[in-house]
Order: sequence, then C-alpha cells, then structure tokens
Amino acid sequence: MGNTPPVGRKVTLSDIAAGCDVSRATVSLVLRGSPLVNKHTRARVEEELRRQGYVYNRAAANLRRRTSSSIALVLNDLANPFFAEFAAGVDEVLGSTGYVTLLGSTSESTERELAVLGSLMEHGPAGIILSPAEGSDAQQLLSAVGTTTPLLLFNREVSGDISACDHWDRLFLDNQHGSRMATEHLIAQGHKHIAFYGGHSNSSSCKQRRNGYAEAMKSAGLRVEPQWLVECIPNRLDAVAQCEQLFNGGTAPTAAVCYNDAVALGLMLGLHQRGLQPGRDFALTGFDDIAEAAVSAPPLTTLAVTPRARGRQAAELIMQRLQEPAAAPRQTIVPVQLLIRDSSSPPHA
Repeated sequence: MGNTPPVGRKVTLSDIAAGCDVSRATVSLVLRGSPLVNKHTRARVEEELRRQGYVYNRAAANLRRRTSSSIALVLNDLANPFFAEFAAGVDEVLGSTGYVTLLGSTSESTERELAVLGSLMEHGPAGIILSPAEGSDAQQLLSAVGTTTPLLLFNREVSGDISACDHWDRLFLDNQHGSRMATEHLIAQGHKHIAFYGGHSNSSSCKQRRNGYAEAMKSAGLRVEPQWLVECIPNRLDAVAQCEQLFNGGTAPTAAVCYNDAVALGLMLGLHQRGLQPGRDFALTGFDDIAEAAVSAPPLTTLAVTPRARGRQAAELIMQRLQEPAAAPRQTIVPVQLLIRDSSSPPHA
C-alpha cells in the first residue's frame, strides 16, 4: 500500500489509486457504484478510501457528469407524523433506485422554504418533491429552483401566478370529497351542529376540505355558524390553544370535522381540559390516519391516505419525470377512505 498524503493536503483519486495499485479510472468507477468493477477490487479500493479518509465531492462530480444522484425532499411540517411516514416512503423508493434523499423542513415558513431550497439546489438535485409552506408564492419558488429542475408539488397548490409553474407535476389528495364524507358521516350519526376545526383558509388543502364540509352541511339543510369555523396552525399545540373558540357564544357544536389528525388529537386534549369526553360528549374526525389515530383515546375516525404509500408514489412520479422529461405535466388525485372508529359517536343525550 502507498503512503498516506501529508497532513493538510487533500486526498486525491491519484493517492487512492497509488495506495491500492489500481488505475485512477478504477477508483472513479468504484465511487460511482459502477458494476464494471469486480468485488475484490472494489473491496481493496473501498478499504483504501477509508484508510486515507477520502471525502467524495458528489456535487462536483455531478456537475462534471451533468447528472445527479440525489432528489430534494422539502416538507412543510416534519414534526407531523404524517410527513415522517411520507418521507420514509420517498426514501424507500429513491434508495432502491440508487438515489440519495436530501431532506429539508420549512416549519410552514415561506422565508425558511426559500432558504432551504436555495441551499439544496447547491447540491444539484436531479429533482424536487415539495410540500409547500402555507402562502408559498409560485414566482418566488421558481426563482429559487429555476426552470430546468423537475419539481413535484404534494397536496398543496401555490399562490400567485401559477401559470409560471404549470410545467410542474402535482400529487394531491382528494381533500374535498374526503371532508364531505367525514361531515356526512357525522350528520348520519345525528349531529346538526358541526364545526370545521383547524388549518388556515388561505391554504389550498384547507380550502378544499372546508368546501367539502360546507357542501355536506348545505346538502343536509344545516346552517354553519361563523364561530364554528376555527382556524389554527395545523398542529396539536395550537389546536389545544384554540379550543375555547368553539364554545364562545351562540350555539355550541356537538361535533367537528378536523383539518388533520394532529389537529384532532390536539382538540381531544382541549376537550378534556373543559371536562368533555371526546367520542361521548363531543364527536370528531381527523384526516391522514397517522399511526397514533388508531390507538388514541378514543380511537379516531379519520380519512386514510396511507402516507408511506403516498411517499412511494411521489418518488415514483419524480422518477418517471426524469425518464420522460418531455412528457406533459401530470396531476394525480389520490382517493381517500373513511375509517370509522369510536371518536364519532352519536350525540350524547
């Protein structure tokens, strides 16, 4: 084996090649995962890479080859178990095809979103899967990612001039129909005073879910009181904090269609704090069917969207785009399934 380079000097491919008596081209093939190198030679090269502490500059290699081995995944709320499952599904597919997932989280901040995208773009990803933060602007996103990198929008549309990004693919949930099914279920249980709880009305997914709720209420001849439309950050903590709004003046609701499962679980805690028992004194439904929904107290009625499967689907769609860059933009709407559990019982006498 060759000598290790002097301290302070960057290890090169030539150093590795000399260290294990192979050509520089062979070392390069090993770094790229080429099947052309036999396993014994690969093992020698990999051992020498470890011994000399070689750091592979993948971004520079991608630039030289005009290719990339990474996909950027940018999520609006990684603290939500739904997105953790979604990310796992994305990574399963990308890993099986030899791609690396570059993960970023925006915490619903549009400023953070642009910063994260700008940083990830420095790594030259082959494509981007983006679940936009609330209030994301099409032109700003386009400025951050450019016009040549394929992008898949997940579950939310962006605001502003969306014609600028009409070449992006889209994977959306059937939000409106799902919310309508949940509302119709509560109506069938005998509830007439039903709230819509959580999310923000300027979010496309929240608008769609509110619309489904409003359709079901109108179809049943039921009114919607203004105080029954409660906005909150779509997470557990803010759902607890806003619970009092449901009961401030006017006719109090006996049930709520919640924006997502995290909001529903938070509302359950808020109800407990008021001395109300979810599922007995107040019925509610969620949206997503995260793992915790089935084991909450009571188990949560919700709309199942199988988040890990949606992650796999998103990864497959971005891979299709890489294989067919000239194909027309695709919009996929995923159906949802109502899972009835104990949280949506009839009104308590």
